[in-house]
Amino acid sequence: MKCIVTGASGFIGSHLVDLLIAQGHEVAGIDDLSTGRATNLTTAAASPCFQFIKGDVRTVTRSRIPWDAVDAFFHLAGRADLVPSIVDPEDYFQVNVEGTFRALQLARELGVRRFLYAASSTCYGLPDIFPTPEASPCKPAHPYALTKYLGEQLVMHWSTVYQLSALSLRLFNVYGPRSRTTGAYGAVFGVFLKQKLAGVPYTVVGDGSQTRDFTFVTDVAGAFLSAAESSLSGEILNVGSGHTYPVNRLVELLGGDKTSIPKRPGEPDCTFADTAKIFSLLDWRPKVALEEGVARMLEVIDDWRDAPLWNQESIADATKDWFHYLGKKSS
Repeated sequence: MKCIVTGASGFIGSHLVDLLIAQGHEVAGIDDLSTGRATNLTTAAASPCFQFIKGDVRTVTRSRIPWDAVDAFFHLAGRADLVPSIVDPEDYFQVNVEGTFRALQLARELGVRRFLYAASSTCYGLPDIFPTPEASPCKPAHPYALTKYLGEQLVMHWSTVYQLSALSLRLFNVYGPRSRTTGAYGAVFGVFLKQKLAGVPYTVVGDGSQTRDFTFVTDVAGAFLSAAESSLSGEILNVGSGHTYPVNRLVELLGGDKTSIPKRPGEPDCTFADTAKIFSLLDWRPKVALEEGVARMLEVIDDWRDAPLWNQESIADATKDWFHYLGKKSS
């Protein structure tokens, strides 16, 4: 296949690029390097099957695409942190919603055979059913969740109106090597790995009994490839590990002490994907258990040497707007 991957130098995007090339496909990676890292594409850059297009997906035109016909368009570019979306919703709407619109229009111009969208399980908000099926109501609790959900609605609308063969994959708690090490307070794995390097207690939300559907990044890349190789269209599919794990289990696997920070309003006590649909329709199954995934993360822990070291005070400062707005909503 000839494939376009937006967000190619990002966490998930770079793993997808590597998988596509390993499978013998040609890849054009689009990224403006605003959050992704060029070093994530070191392996891909050495392959004659890869071409890098530096640019914002909102402004990249057909003339910059190296082929006249494209088989698969993977749209992974976007703003990915939850907490900053409260502070700067305009940026999130421009990148996640307008960016998705522009990606869809470019895909239509190119006559792509398949369009694959990276959606987010945060669209479920505080779900009532576990494991959570795709038919559950979407109740986005913050601008990040809303913008990813609106992007998904665009994809489904284009699939219906313009007969664009498209699938949306709702990703649950993706972790693994190359996840971002700098910037805003965010995913628990990055926070904990830096704290482990520094020898300080892990900042655990509440008592740590809340559970997360931690899904390893190479499994997620495999789900995108399976989606591209299928003939399925117009469907939304959960991508999860098949399990949900207490944060305390992650602490056990990493080893070390913990300290408690306040539970944030608007965040679920449990994330757990019902993956029956993707198992049935795509015959996709995750391969990496949490224990193996954590071991792989520890192998590359030095990547977090220069990451910010978060503590109770800095986290409280980073999340004050979150508590201000979502705390009012939940009170």
